[in-house]
Amino acid sequence: MEVILRVIGIGALILLVVFALLFLRRYVIARLSGTIRLYVRVSTLVAGRGWAPGFARFEGDHLRWYRLFSLAVRPRRVLSRLGMVVESRRTPTEAEQLALPPDWVILRCTSHHAPVEIAMSPMTVAGFLSWLEAAPPGAVSLYSTPSGRD
Repeated sequence: MEVILRVIGIGALILLVVFALLFLRRYVIARLSGTIRLYVRVSTLVAGRGWAPGFARFEGDHLRWYRLFSLAVRPRRVLSRLGMVVESRRTPTEAEQLALPPDWVILRCTSHHAPVEIAMSPMTVAGFLSWLEAAPPGAVSLYSTPSGRD
């Protein structure tokens, strides 16, 4: 019985340390500048699935996205505004509403790399599009007319 209680205690302590590290990581990443909540679709194999929660921060011409439940200090994805185009804008489908807040907006973006789908709150979309359009002179950064449903 005593051994079982020790194992449970050690497991609870490890879990507490992991949660503390997750919060410390977010604090350290976010202390230099503000962050935004941002979901990124990491897999498109199943319709409506593959969304990963996270937070992102703008750094010059890059949007650095960090997974919410990760201990990595490096961003999981880095999006460059140079050459990025927003192809479409839409609301979450029924299946996606299980993973995303229903009022959020999904943007499908393409760039020199692979296409990416990102989801954010409607207020954050305005800031994202402003950042995208504020590229330095001569850089190709476009916002195409939304062809998806709103």
